[in-house]
Amino acid sequence: MELVTKEQMAALQANGRRMMEKDISCEVWPVVKFFTPDANATWLLAWVEPGDPDIAWGLADLGFPEIGSVCLSEIAAVRGALGLPVERDLYFKAEKSLSEYADEARDRGHIAA
Repeated sequence: MELVTKEQMAALQANGRRMMEKDISCEVWPVVKFFTPDANATWLLAWVEPGDPDIAWGLADLGFPEIGSVCLSEIAAVRGALGLPVERDLYFKAEKSLSEYADEARDRGHIAA
């Protein structure tokens, strides 16, 4: 399974262009959710850098939730305790903005998406 579909990458890139244009008034919504089936890690990604689509921005929970950047190539290389790769949540559809997911994750101590 490919980590990000062409459609998801197009949406991530469109969000990245808006962010670089300083259109921060547009509250971005996550485009894709990744998780490790055997390591309790989750990522909700909302945009990629226009000049480097390997660098994505979003909410990550690797033990505690935080907003920041991550390399898609690094996510693809992650393996959990049983050696299983990161998976894309095929059924994820964002229901709120990235900041709302982040606020909720801070309250709960983990991403609930």
